[in-house]
Amino acid sequence: MDILKNRNFSIMFAGRILTNIGDSLYAVAAMWLVYDLGGSTLYTGLAGFLSIIPRIIQIFSGPLIDRIPIRSILVYTQLFQGLILLIVPVAYYFGFLTVGLVLTITPILSTCNMFVYPAQMSALPKILDQKSLTQGNSLFSIAYQGIDVACNAISGVLIVAVGAVSLYFWNAIGFFIGALLFAQIRLSSHQAQTRAANDKPPTSADPSTYEEPSFLKRYFSEMTEGIRLLVATPLSRLLFGIIMVNAAGGATFTVLPAFSDSLGGAGIYGMLLMAQALGSLLGAIAAPYLKLERVTLGTLYSVSFMICGLAWSLSIFTPWLWLTIFVYGLAWFPGGVTNVMINTVIQKGVPSKNLGSVFAAASGMSGIAMPIGSLIGGALGIWIGGSGVILWCGIIIFLVSVYWRFDPVTRKLPASDQINESLFGFFREPDSVKSEVATDIH
Repeated sequence: MDILKNRNFSIMFAGRILTNIGDSLYAVAAMWLVYDLGGSTLYTGLAGFLSIIPRIIQIFSGPLIDRIPIRSILVYTQLFQGLILLIVPVAYYFGFLTVGLVLTITPILSTCNMFVYPAQMSALPKILDQKSLTQGNSLFSIAYQGIDVACNAISGVLIVAVGAVSLYFWNAIGFFIGALLFAQIRLSSHQAQTRAANDKPPTSADPSTYEEPSFLKRYFSEMTEGIRLLVATPLSRLLFGIIMVNAAGGATFTVLPAFSDSLGGAGIYGMLLMAQALGSLLGAIAAPYLKLERVTLGTLYSVSFMICGLAWSLSIFTPWLWLTIFVYGLAWFPGGVTNVMINTVIQKGVPSKNLGSVFAAASGMSGIAMPIGSLIGGALGIWIGGSGVILWCGIIIFLVSVYWRFDPVTRKLPASDQINESLFGFFREPDSVKSEVATDIH
């Protein structure tokens, strides 16, 4: 592919693969280790809550991402995550590993990711031209979901063979290698120039009347601007629906270890996670070939999540294990499609200087209900069981799709190929500026 000839994109793409390997193996190992040490869905619910609650913090990370060099964010977060992961195998070796310790480091690791992924997404328009954005987003989604498929396919076997604690050690090694790889990224000086221009005070007829705003004032101004760009547009209807979908996802993720245990143990858990990742991967792969740029966003979301909700609920009623895994994986296909399309929409509709704030706000606000969903799912899992929680989560997603289908504002949302910065009240930068941003001069 021509896109892989772009040095910066190739390095970032390879780094994303490495970090996704660490994230995927860690996610499986952490939830199973907590369930193994605690023996209750209440502990997995708490683990899910602690792993997802940093998404709310992500709203506050946007202005920092827009100002701190992207390479520094990526390198130092990888190093820090590697060091934190090593705590678990060290604690196990010296005999003081507890469920409390695992729960303590969980939100710390998740907080690091709150900087990594928005930084990567905000970097794409700086290293790719407009025509390559959909392909770049698709490759990033394929890497994210493809690694999940590969890791989840073997995670159950690895847990049985070497133990969840060993996965923590190898994850740490992967993060250290990822830091070395991200250190090779060389962005153009235009990024620094743009950031400096954003910080430049406005001109005034009387310079003595101008007062330089404090860092905190600029910080909260940029943070609220990122939120405003989402909430003050018709896209907010999709965002509020995704909040409910993510709450259902958080509840399902919490009870999945217990549900898998009732079907056969850690191996089934890995297979269900593999099906989940494979469904999202196939959706991400299919997105560029389905010509969805011409489909209105309201129609795309309502139809996609109607299929998702139905498959989600029906997965627990299938008479055969293989069919349960297949239908559950099918439920995640629409999410893979819509993730690619909404990222492209934001990158087309928001100026590059605001992308860090907007992506952080989008991730933070869309994930705001997942911690609550995890706690509720863990509590309900004791009462109605894992299968009952999964059933009601599917029903909730289906009802959200019905809302999108009949909501007049959502139905009027344009197709992604009609999105431009005027939708958010901005004007697009000249193509000559975009071409300078994509140039690697270091």
